[in-house]
Amino acid sequence: MARIKKQERHAVLVRQIKEKPFLTDEELAKLLEVSIQTIRLDRMELGIPEVRERIRQVAEKAQENITTIDKGEIVGELIDLERGHTGISLLKVSEDMVFSKNHIAKGHFIFSQANSLALAVIDAPMAVTGVANIKYKAPVKVGEMLVAKAEVIRQRSNKFFVWVKTRNEVQEVFRAKFIMVSLAEEI
Repeated sequence: MARIKKQERHAVLVRQIKEKPFLTDEELAKLLEVSIQTIRLDRMELGIPEVRERIRQVAEKAQENITTIDKGEIVGELIDLERGHTGISLLKVSEDMVFSKNHIAKGHFIFSQANSLALAVIDAPMAVTGVANIKYKAPVKVGEMLVAKAEVIRQRSNKFFVWVKTRNEVQEVFRAKFIMVSLAEEI
């Protein structure tokens, strides 16, 4: 790629960050074939925050869309939510989430991340978990970052069928198929 003008680079930078807000300065530098320092200067000039701040902003925006449960009841950090369709949350496994003897994560934390994401992603004012079919596929250790992705597969009456897949940096570690039941019609 030939060296592009500053204005063109700024336009590409803004477009890339709009499409993928989690791109790091290093990834942007590689993409635009400039130094990391150039990217940082361009971001400052354009008023674009660093990746951590962009993630926080996206997470706050996603949490504003939740109707089924309160923001504080989500296990993990909700970073994307299209109510009625999909959602993504992050959970960093800390020392207090693992067994002291083997440093493997306790299953209820992984389940809670998936279950609370399934509740958040459905488009209902109030709901409970009707059925959960779960599978722990690999052990999770302290320090790992878990990414849970939920998708509403279908809706029948007041029942939402939600699949959640959780991965660490390497592999899928957990999967769940939930039937979430909206209580709105019964109240």
